[in-house]
Amino acid sequence: MRETTLQVPLLELSGVRAGYGGVEALHGIDLTVPGGSLVALLGPNGAGKTTTLRVISGLVTPTAGSLRLEGHELAGASTVALSRAGVCLIPEGRGIFPNLTVRENLLMDTYASGRPIREVEEVAYGRFPRLGERRQQVAGTLSGGEQQMLALSRALSSDPALLLLDELSMGLAPLVVEELFEVVHELTATGVTILVVEQFANVVLDVADHVAVMAQGTVRAQGRPDDVREALSSAYLGGQA
Repeated sequence: MRETTLQVPLLELSGVRAGYGGVEALHGIDLTVPGGSLVALLGPNGAGKTTTLRVISGLVTPTAGSLRLEGHELAGASTVALSRAGVCLIPEGRGIFPNLTVRENLLMDTYASGRPIREVEEVAYGRFPRLGERRQQVAGTLSGGEQQMLALSRALSSDPALLLLDELSMGLAPLVVEELFEVVHELTATGVTILVVEQFANVVLDVADHVAVMAQGTVRAQGRPDDVREALSSAYLGGQA
């Protein structure tokens, strides 16, 4: 596994608090995401992982704390501002247009990125050949794994600096999950920094460069996968990671 540069984080959250309707979900979290790395944000259901992604992507406004992207303060910035800064979120349930074909889904992203459809397709089908075979198929009829491949291709067409993935493995067969995470890990070599939220730690621990463990709205530990296994076990109430 390659070394990561912890001294120069792409993203830093310090003392971030946030919630919904007066109920606080994040209780002053601190999180560091090194540039060019795959960071796994792990913890049981209800730990605050998805809320953290929503704060980073601008969907939830923090009530306190700092969010810095490449050293620039962006706490409370709009989704548009964060998108322009290079933050891209693939939410739980995938980010596709189910009534459009694979090719039409990719075409939608060329309007914002300005990249020609031929270039977008070439990259998408080169990375995921199955999408090329199904380019005229309606996206909603693809398998779950193929829909995630399409969601990743759409997100990557905008050349994000920071890609946020929420429960990439949800509802997918283990072999498909392994294939997707291999691709996700390879993406960091191209300069994309990736923060992935997972409830099931075992699916991402082997490919993650850095791990943060959440429980009850706080980050309990951060470090390399082998360094946080004890904290991970504790976060899952004694369950196995």
